Amino acid sequence: MIDAETMLDRIAAADTLGDLESLRVAALGKAGSVTAMLKSLGGMDAETRATEGPKIHALRERVTSALADRKSALENAELERKLGTERVDLSLPAAESVSGTVHPVSQVMDELAEIFADMGFAVAEGPEIETQWYNFTALNMPENHPARAMQDTFYLEPREGETEARVLRTHTSPVQIRSMEANGAPIRVIAPGRVYRSDSDATHTPMFHQVEGLVIDRAITLGHLKWTLETFLKAFFERDDVVLRMRPSYFPFTEPSAEVDVGWSMERGRRVVGGQEGWMEVLGSGMVHPRVIANCGLDPDEWQGFAFGCGIDRLAMLKYGMDDLRAFFDGDIRWLRHYGFRALDVPTLSGGVGA
Repeated sequence: MIDAETMLDRIAAADTLGDLESLRVAALGKAGSVTAMLKSLGGMDAETRATEGPKIHALRERVTSALADRKSALENAELERKLGTERVDLSLPAAESVSGTVHPVSQVMDELAEIFADMGFAVAEGPEIETQWYNFTALNMPENHPARAMQDTFYLEPREGETEARVLRTHTSPVQIRSMEANGAPIRVIAPGRVYRSDSDATHTPMFHQVEGLVIDRAITLGHLKWTLETFLKAFFERDDVVLRMRPSYFPFTEPSAEVDVGWSMERGRRVVGGQEGWMEVLGSGMVHPRVIANCGLDPDEWQGFAFGCGIDRLAMLKYGMDDLRAFFDGDIRWLRHYGFRALDVPTLSGGVGA
């Protein structure tokens, strides 16, 4: 049995991942030297075990850590070698069998931009790593506000010189705040993009896509909101029988707030948007809270507005008949070929946004 220092020296000197794996088995495998030491603890008296036990466990931790460090170093060295020697000829034509398709999420984003552009909306963007001011406080969610608990937030380590942790944005609403700060009023924008929440199942993923809309002007009412959403949904689903129902709800950044349901019907055994056989929730909306308007430097007595938001992935699922949200991010080429769009399938209102 080799001593501990010799064992650690051999690990540090391993030149290949194969050599390192042999050393791991020799130390920590079923018949490894460290494993044998651990097994010997059972035959020791209590006093000896109390003395030798911590030493053996500490050795195991040192060996495990040394193996992990050396493995990381060898893998990084191999990657650097590949990056320094391998070349890709970008001038070669792509094979027919590997031609790509436009992802349904990208297609739906283009469809949304086309529809809302026809209603006078601009597309606004913002950072995905946000301060808590933009993600929460400016949206009428101050510290300790219960609404913050409604979202499973990813918090990051504070940056150098900062005391407050930044977050991966949980919605695209911070873009609304940034747009009002930068452009004032009147304003009419949609904000599509990636958002992040700690959640994962058939209908939720840690990263998903969301679009939010904002209108700030004088004398804006709920009637303007309902007309905008009705016009959007009829154009998006390309059906004239889309029926909306608005239910009272609560969002900290709107007052009053409303959940928006859309009617559905069964066609060839599949639930589709249109008709009134049942209802499903598709949107959250409401009149922008006066505090939010004031936080952006505008006078809420002069300016009013509405906001709405929905999941882009969910819209794609409803329109194109997808059952599991997780497949959107699996990178399965068969799924992408089935649901993907050709590069020239550009959405237009004249030709149909779901071309």
